[in-house]
Parts: sequence; C-alpha cells; structure tokens
Amino acid sequence: MRFLSLVKPGLAAAAALAAGLAPAQPATPQQACGAGTIYLTFDTGSQSQAQYIAQTLRRHHIKATFFMANEKTVNGDYTLDPSWAPFWKSLVADGHAFGSHTFDHVYAKRDLPEGKIEVKPQFGANAGKLAAWSPQQYCDEIKRVDQRFYELTGSHVDHFWRTPGGHTTPHTLAAGGACGYKHVAWADAGFSGDELPSDKWPNQMLLERALKNLRDGDIVMAHLGIWSRKDPWAPAVLEPLISGLEKKGFCFATLRDNPEYLQGQADKLHRRGLNGKG
Repeated sequence: MRFLSLVKPGLAAAAALAAGLAPAQPATPQQACGAGTIYLTFDTGSQSQAQYIAQTLRRHHIKATFFMANEKTVNGDYTLDPSWAPFWKSLVADGHAFGSHTFDHVYAKRDLPEGKIEVKPQFGANAGKLAAWSPQQYCDEIKRVDQRFYELTGSHVDHFWRTPGGHTTPHTLAAGGACGYKHVAWADAGFSGDELPSDKWPNQMLLERALKNLRDGDIVMAHLGIWSRKDPWAPAVLEPLISGLEKKGFCFATLRDNPEYLQGQADKLHRRGLNGKG
C-alpha cells in the first residue's frame, strides 16, 4: 500500500540527522508496489460479513469496489433499504468505488430474437419468474441501482456493472454498453470461492490458492456474506490474504484506477459535465 507522510521531508530528515540516523528515503510507487496492483471487489449478499469487511479494509487503508443489488440480508431487510444508508455512506466516505449488480439480482439466462434477453430476477415483484426484456429494460434495471444509491448516499455509482453469477450474453453486454456501463468480471485466480461448500473448500485452501496464484492486475471477487457457506470466508481469509499480498509487494486499488476502465470513467465525467449534473 501507499502511505502518505504527515511529516514534511525536510523536518523528517533533520530529525533523523539529529538522532544520528540516516534519513529514510520515501518509497516510490514502483518500490511500494513492486509486485503490482490487486483490485478487490465485493458483491452484495446476505451482508453477514459486511461490517467486518468494511472494518478490515479501513484498518489496512485499502480501497475496494462494491457491486450492489437489492438482496435480502440476515437482518430481514434488503441491502438497498434505508436501513443500510449509514453503511453505504461510510463506504463512500472511505473512498471506495461502486457499481451495479442489477437491482433485483437479475440472472441473464439467454439471448432471444430481436435483441431481447431472457432473464430471471432473484428478488423483487417478479422473483423467480422468467421474462423477456428489451435492451432498454435491461439497461433500466442496471441504472435502478444508481438511482437508489443516490437517494441513500447523495453519491452516484461508477459506470461499472456485474451480472449475477458473472454470466453475460452478447445482448446483455450490448445493453449495458449502450447505457454507458462496462461489465466487470474477475480473474480465474480472483475467484475467492466464498460461495463454495466449506467442507470441500476449507478457508485455508482458498487462502493458499489465492496467495499462490494472484498476479498483477487481477480482479478478486468475494461477497459481503453468503447464506449457504457454513464457515464464513471473510473472517478467516480476508486479513491474512491482504497481509500476505502486501508482504509480496502488492498494492490495492479500486477499478477507478484500473487502466481498462479509466476511459469509461472519463466518458462518464464528460457526460455529466455536459448535462450539468454531479
């Protein structure tokens, strides 16, 4: 990670000389991130680990990217209910990035004729029902997250989106792109495995696999809580994963700093400037 010094370089050098020590040289970005950059991303879920994850990132001064859908939580409410506004506001204040995971956690099943998409929402009024959506309907579903997030926090999401399950089709990608959102998947090595059965995929195995295989530029995907996993991933894996990657020389950043998504962010800011919107 990069840390900003709160002491002016001249004063620090003078203090070091007065103590008879050679002044330490500030690390350059290349030195601080010799192994490269990892992009941590979290999808909503049961939210059982949400506070723990936020506190762990805060303790390590790490910024991540959160993909949000309006999912049922262990509290009996939903992730984009007003009851979660303080949590999301705290993440905004911490400087994290945010994307859409489709409002009702809508699974894209297959492409249909005339550009339509067969979908199956997991939540909402049409939960569990198959529907045939137009590209505009699919785009509107992506944008519903931004609308609600702005109501809760006063901030917009970034123009990133991720399909539930990571399953895309040519029509979903075209629909998302047409409304200004770029789809974000994850690296093979970045699949945390937090939704796998813990008896077959214990946390120690998942930790060792990630530390061994993650490389510069990889996007890691985990959840803010998984209903089905008996031994939760985050309390056992997140802290040692971060510490292990830091020891290897990795830094962490949001997708706002990922070269693949920088142009999309520039386009978003340009459009908002033309429209006079923040």
